[in-house]
Amino acid sequence: MEPDGVLEPPSLVELSMRRIRHEILSGALAPGERLIEEQLTQRFGTSRAPLREALRSLGQQGLVEHLPRRGVRVAELSSEDVDELFGLRDVLERYAVELALPPSGAQDLTGLAKTLDGMAAAVEADDPLSENEAHRRFHVALVALAGHRQLLLVYEPVILKLQLYMAANLRREAEQRAPSEGVERHRRLFDAIASGDPATALDALARHGARTYIG
Repeated sequence: MEPDGVLEPPSLVELSMRRIRHEILSGALAPGERLIEEQLTQRFGTSRAPLREALRSLGQQGLVEHLPRRGVRVAELSSEDVDELFGLRDVLERYAVELALPPSGAQDLTGLAKTLDGMAAAVEADDPLSENEAHRRFHVALVALAGHRQLLLVYEPVILKLQLYMAANLRREAEQRAPSEGVERHRRLFDAIASGDPATALDALARHGARTYIG
């Protein structure tokens, strides 16, 4: 048993999952690319058992797809899939905000504020993968404000499936915009929610959900 305050080292499953996830979200592994177990075990210096468990977890996160008799590949979304997922995200987030902000008021926004701080820290550290994860956490924290467990259970798989597309969008945006602009977009949405006014929050959410930027 580990002494108090001492963290156990990550398992082979966790290390394999982190590495594959990094390669997928960074674009090193392209959507639709096959993941061949023999090659991955050689590259990572691990056996097949932890690799398969890592791939199973990544499948649950929406980053890889297991195809019957055809192995595993990086997840690939069609433009129709992306439109449907964003449309569903918009509907669920709007419902969450309507539940979270009755006319009477205030919410505990500590969790949402922490995700915004994490996003700013990732931008400052020039860590786009952590920024992408912070974007996802922000939106999950936003929906969690509703205090509706079933809504959150429905929402989380949607935002997980979009993370690959969101990571690619961040890379495209970085070529044209200052990284801080993504933080400012989320800060404006945070401020609107913090106002406690449902109409203000819903208007900011509609603007945030525009397809020009999809973080």
